[in-house]
Amino acid sequence: MIEKVETKLGRQNLVIETGRMAKQADGAVCVYYGDSAVLVTAVASQDIRVGVDFLPLTVDYREKTYAAGKIPGGFFKREGRPSEKETLTSRLIDRPLRPLFPEGYFNETQVMATVISHDQENDPDVLSIIGASAALAISQIPFTKIVGAVRVGRVNGEFTVNPTSKELEQSDINLVIAGTKNAIMMVEGGAKEVDEETMLAALEFGHQMLKDTVEIQEQLVARCGKFKLPPPQAIIDPNIIAQVESFATAEFMEIFKIGDKLKRQERTHWLLEQTIKHFPEATDAEVKQISSAFADLERRLLRNMVLKQKKRADGRGHADIRPITCEIGLLPRVHGSALFTRGETQALVATTLGTSTDEQVMDELFGEYKKTFMLHYNFPPFSVGEVKPIRGPGRREIGHGALAERSLFTMMPSFEEFPYTIRVVSDILESNGSSSMATVCGATLSLMDAGVPIKAPVAGIAMGLIQEGNEAAILSDILGLEDHLGDMDFKVAGSNKGITGFQLDIKTEGLDLGILAKALEQAKAGRAHILSKMIEAIAKPRAEISKHAPKIIHMRIDPEKIRDVIGPGGRIIRGIVAETGAEIDIEDDGRVLIAAVNPEVGEKAYNMIRSLVEEVEVGKIYTGTVKRVLKFGAFVEILPGKEGLVHISELSDQRVRRVEDVLNEGDTVTVKCIEIDRQNRINLSKRAADKELHPGT
Repeated sequence: MIEKVETKLGRQNLVIETGRMAKQADGAVCVYYGDSAVLVTAVASQDIRVGVDFLPLTVDYREKTYAAGKIPGGFFKREGRPSEKETLTSRLIDRPLRPLFPEGYFNETQVMATVISHDQENDPDVLSIIGASAALAISQIPFTKIVGAVRVGRVNGEFTVNPTSKELEQSDINLVIAGTKNAIMMVEGGAKEVDEETMLAALEFGHQMLKDTVEIQEQLVARCGKFKLPPPQAIIDPNIIAQVESFATAEFMEIFKIGDKLKRQERTHWLLEQTIKHFPEATDAEVKQISSAFADLERRLLRNMVLKQKKRADGRGHADIRPITCEIGLLPRVHGSALFTRGETQALVATTLGTSTDEQVMDELFGEYKKTFMLHYNFPPFSVGEVKPIRGPGRREIGHGALAERSLFTMMPSFEEFPYTIRVVSDILESNGSSSMATVCGATLSLMDAGVPIKAPVAGIAMGLIQEGNEAAILSDILGLEDHLGDMDFKVAGSNKGITGFQLDIKTEGLDLGILAKALEQAKAGRAHILSKMIEAIAKPRAEISKHAPKIIHMRIDPEKIRDVIGPGGRIIRGIVAETGAEIDIEDDGRVLIAAVNPEVGEKAYNMIRSLVEEVEVGKIYTGTVKRVLKFGAFVEILPGKEGLVHISELSDQRVRRVEDVLNEGDTVTVKCIEIDRQNRINLSKRAADKELHPGT
């Protein structure tokens, strides 16, 4: 039986339907908005994997090109590995759902969102979050906290829900907000230097709007929801809990005083081994209980220390930032480089300047476009003292890179201002808390070192939260341990003027907006402190780009003249490239970009192209080559393919009997254009040029 619910959301109706497609899945819905549609399914294994003590949740979002009436590119003509957009959307769906599964639920669970129709106006990512929640909610899978989602923009000072792609081009805010009826769970997005008060208002607006998407899911569950399976309860023997507390509490308090991350981890591992040895006759099942009790004790003690003693694991106060060092220009052959270190987090960031041929072509459901700014983030295992195989960027690396790229994107110069393709690479060398925000800081320094005229420096900071009942502690510049045992991971990037990048993940059942307001203000102060340290290293972009970077000359020609520059079969343009060594790119609108590391090479290519398209002007002096000598004068080529006549009477102030007495074929001569007649014939004068260039002789 087909069930359907709907509500008005913005300008369109949001429709959720079940019972038509994928009926063998535990839960399946189709979500429609405009002419965009997403099929979302949820399936859970009935078997629990032996030894698993975490939720094995997999979320996959895939876009079918047929959804937009397109055929995939490439040789195989079918969808291949997930694109960056698909990977980022998979993370977007996963993040608000994962914290809401009940403790003790360890069944392998898979959520799949498939875009089956796309109107190229409404992004399916928000629909996929709603669909994932609905598919889980109507299934027997023990997921009971329904999640809604909206996209929030602001056009001409007015907030708008689910803006179209065209509206987003005019918007100074682009946020995806997901949450329950009671609180926000996740935020992802960027802004154009928006202040904290406006950002908070956008979050409040988004939370109010997403409640409608929760309500229609509740209606659907009431009509066709399945009986929920109770999750297995992880019960720990109270006697084990008491003995672990008695044995390990004092040592834990000493461990928390160790500032060095690796030493603290080593000591914690040693303490776990000693705690297990304290139970010499424990069975394998009891050892698991001991490990769980040990982890829970660590969590409770750290949180209590932060809340009651106002101390953190490394001795800082709640709002303190770890020591920061900023170094630039470390890599001599790199166009721009920086080493940003904050505590035990370190990012080596390099900037490379390329030409238009280096642009990344993106072929997505929204259409094809080119990227001239790319930021890539790498997280090698040695950064956390581990050994792992390198298998290319994972979801986390793609997500962190996208966050940093979005945080800097609005501050980048336009292509007209700075006609370069820019690639920034962040290699994390050490990690103990928010390497993505270290990437933002390092990327800013690297870009300025490369001479990229960014609008303003951008810094980022990660905030945390420890909350028990009515007590809450907001932590600035969180450690990895505080992220792991805390309730919030909140990243804010921006300039001194306002916010440019925003990411929020809540690990409890939501976040009160009052706490979020305090966190925003504390983050603003922390961001200002970090920016001040960065400005000490480099206050503004260098005036000149690196001598190793290509120098780009930007010129425009009449589009009708493009064929004159290219020549038959590309012969002329290939000749210029071969002669000069410059890289030349000509766009259909007449834009010409000439790139060369040696400025003289670029200038030579520029002059050759200019001469091909330049029109002869009366009164202008030219240096040309004598092509033919006749009795009455000489024909001189003053521009490629453009010849003019120097009559014998215009050769000199003195009487000339024979043209050959002054000019011969192949001579180089300076002449002045004195006339272009009605037949477009060009008349030149050597004597007029001589008088102008050498008056009085």
